[in-house]
Amino acid sequence: MVAIIQYFLYHCKMEKLTATQLFESLSSGIRLDIYRLLVKRGLEGMVSGQIASALNLPPNNTSFHLKAMTQAGLLSVEQEGRFQRYRANISLMLDLITYLTEECCAGHPEQCVSLRVASPCSVSICSPCLDPETEPTS
Repeated sequence: MVAIIQYFLYHCKMEKLTATQLFESLSSGIRLDIYRLLVKRGLEGMVSGQIASALNLPPNNTSFHLKAMTQAGLLSVEQEGRFQRYRANISLMLDLITYLTEECCAGHPEQCVSLRVASPCSVSICSPCLDPETEPTS
């Protein structure tokens, strides 16, 4: 079942139900902290004990949240001997951002340039339609 969900998340256009499930999974402050920490660590990821220590969480509580986030597709996990290394699913995060912004300004991205300039979001992360460098010339 998890493999089917992960296939859907990686290969299909995001749907409202998927986005809702992702937001529900991140609605816990602890889970949001875990996800942001793993995003910061990038491809290196972290083992569960490191995550618990970094966030000052009990190990059993951390494991509970990591399992739920993995089942939601937000994290990947890889066995390394006695440890499990967790990594944030960055592509899914970017898909979620795209889902939220794909119809920005009613399909007229040139109208969003002033909003993009005012945003602290990195151009490399935000939707290309909001990139001030792509503003059409009139």
